[in-house]
Amino acid sequence: MPYKLIITDEYFKKLKKFFKKHPNVFARYEKTIHILEVNPHHPSLRLHKLKGKLTDFHSVSINMEYRVIIDFIVKNDEIIPIDIGTHEDVY
Repeated sequence: MPYKLIITDEYFKKLKKFFKKHPNVFARYEKTIHILEVNPHHPSLRLHKLKGKLTDFHSVSINMEYRVIIDFIVKNDEIIPIDIGTHEDVY
């Protein structure tokens, strides 16, 4: 069963800003999002729970430098992207 990806206006704005700075990551992002919708536990995503002030969220990797922070709601099979950036960026 595929998961439902819920794109908020706030995330969409962040995504547009991110791709203006990093257009070369777009193809890899598309692949990551497709895998996320089909199987968020796929090993290539490196899904993991975040710590500290982001403890309510999870992260999936686009590549070794960039990630997408998500709100992973298992009970409703929903995935809500929150932010996109480097692994060092803080939401």
